[in-house]
Formats: sequence, C-alpha cells, structure tokens
Amino acid sequence: MRACLLIMMGIVVGAGCAAGPQTRRNAFGNPASPTRSAGVGRAKELTSTVTPPSDANSPGESALDELEAELTQKQKQVSVPDPLEPVNRFMFGVNDVVYFWVLKPVLRGYVYAVSPEARTGLRNFFHNLATPARLVNCILQGKNAAADVELQRFAINTVVGALGLGDPARDRWELKPAEEDLGQTLAVYGLGDGFYLVWPLLGPSTLRDSVGMLGDAFLDPVRYLQPETLSIGVSATDTTNSMSFRLGEYESLKAATVDPYIAMRDAYLQYRKRQIQNEGGSADPNSLRP
Repeated sequence: MRACLLIMMGIVVGAGCAAGPQTRRNAFGNPASPTRSAGVGRAKELTSTVTPPSDANSPGESALDELEAELTQKQKQVSVPDPLEPVNRFMFGVNDVVYFWVLKPVLRGYVYAVSPEARTGLRNFFHNLATPARLVNCILQGKNAAADVELQRFAINTVVGALGLGDPARDRWELKPAEEDLGQTLAVYGLGDGFYLVWPLLGPSTLRDSVGMLGDAFLDPVRYLQPETLSIGVSATDTTNSMSFRLGEYESLKAATVDPYIAMRDAYLQYRKRQIQNEGGSADPNSLRP
C-alpha cells in the first residue's frame, strides 16, 4: 500500500514539473510566456505587466495604443543636425522681437488698408511672376508634365487673368501649380539637408535650402528691376502681402508649445519633407517668421 502511494505521488509531481512552463499563469489567469523577445520595448513590457487583458476598448489598451502611436510618430520625424543651436536660438529671438515690434504692426495696418480682393490679386500676380523658377526646377527634376502645366498657367493667367492678377488657370481649367524650388531639386539629386539654420528675417532653413534660395533668386524677375531700391520695395511688398494672409499663425504656434524654437524647427523640416516627397502640406512655416 505504501509503495503504491509513493508511486502515485511520483506521477503527480512529475506531471506538474512537465506542465509547469506551458501552463504557468500570471496574476490575471492568463498563460505567461516563458521567454520574452529581446526587441520588445520597455514601455510596452511595463504596460503589459500592470494592465489586465480586456476588450479592445479598455482604457489600458487604449493607453498602450496611444503610446505606440506616439513612439511611431517620433520615429517618423525628420532628424536634421542642429550644431549651431545657440546661434540659431539667438537669431530666432531676434526675429521674434522684429516680428512683434515691427512686422506685426505693419501687417495689421496693411490688412486694414488693403482689401482682401486686392491682396489676393497681388498674391496671384507675384506667384505668376515666379513661374521661371518653378519651370526650371520642374525641368531639372524631369517633371515634363508639370513643366508643361507651368507654361500653360503662365500663358493663361498673363492673358486671361490680367497679367496674373487672376488665376483662371486654376479656377476655370483646374491647372494647379507645381511648387518646385531648387532646394527640392537638390534633394532629388541626392543632396542631404546639411544642418539646420535660422536666417535673420528669412526664418528657418537648412544648408541645402539656403543654397536653393540663392539659386532661385537668380530666376526671380524682381531681382533685375532698376534702380535697386525699386527691386527691394517690390520684394518687400510681396513678402508683406504674402504674410498678411497668415497673420496670427505664429502667435498660435508659440502659445501652443513650451519651446517655440523646437516647434518651428520641426514644423519646417516636416513641411520640407512633404514637399520633396510631393505629399503637399500646410502653409510654409517659413512664412510665419521667425
């Protein structure tokens, strides 16, 4: 009898040891994995040990999904070196002071004095005048169809649109412009961003985009107006008119972030990435200034 009892106890103990790694359960009654993948993030590991399993709408799972989405978004952000950050921050502060003390009062007065229709006409005029830069960059990028559209737009808007004050090419014929510049062309040819820069009055840029701006300037007809004071005055009018449509956007960005410098830098880099990848995007953060 004692021998039979010992044999039965041995069988029970042996079965328990054999089943242990497969049937061991955690505090919530679910099977616990004997090993963990080396690639599992620490945040997800901690969340899985304290969040009880439930349906897909549970707060714990929603929090995990939000965390994963945030980490994924951070991974997608464009990373550009900023070795001149102290200098860039100083220049950002200078631009900030110039904006609030000089440019913003001018913009308010301009918006008050000039009607929306007149400002829209001027914006169309200067955009039509900048056709050469867009056309050349379309050709350099091998976008022949886009270059053809630019030629059609220039002809239609110059003739039918009263020297470009109107945009019948878009409104009537649905011909949308190709917003290409030399910075994008250099990126298409494989040139990297270089590093981040903040220019006085011009705002955020990169080394590559700075070279691009310089190159595009040679294709700007306004640059060749004489005397030089006339060229500067026309360029200033273009800039003021363009920014009048975005009055208040910089204030909103600054109020919504702890560090406006970082926010502006990230917004600019994301915007340029979308442009280069032809994904479109919101307004150019460069136009917000600083």
